[in-house]
Amino acid sequence: MRALTEQDIRGSFINCSKGEAKRLNVPRDLAERPWDDLDFLGWRDPGAPDRSYVVVERQDGLVGVAMRFQPAQRGFLHRSMCSLCLTTHPRGGVSLMTARKAGPAGREGNSVGAYMCTDLACSLYLRGLKVPETGARFEESLTLDQQIDRTRGNLLAFIAKL
Repeated sequence: MRALTEQDIRGSFINCSKGEAKRLNVPRDLAERPWDDLDFLGWRDPGAPDRSYVVVERQDGLVGVAMRFQPAQRGFLHRSMCSLCLTTHPRGGVSLMTARKAGPAGREGNSVGAYMCTDLACSLYLRGLKVPETGARFEESLTLDQQIDRTRGNLLAFIAKL
């Protein structure tokens, strides 16, 4: 992924108003992000613990999505799988992220959800640059490039529903 600026990020959101996009907390460490290893930019809002954001590049430009989630209330032995990168996590490592639909449907309260890594570090898990709390990912027969394509495809399919 190419390095993004705060202006790029704020202008990319499709499911919130320009005012909401202007007020949201953009990561302050954009210059230190490992852009070459990211397939999308995802972060949790430090000022609002139930909000997270994703920005991904499509053929038609950048698309940003504001999402909400409830912290997991699962037991210690419960495991969940991210629907984007297929990484499994114990406890609160995966959360149901819900995004308000764009346009009139969103103003009526319609939303779409998907189970995602709570820290939105799917790209780093795929590349082995971040290890899930369990210590490892399932071994797959797909190449890294195929896993990356699948993850991006899963995220773009989620965004297409908005």
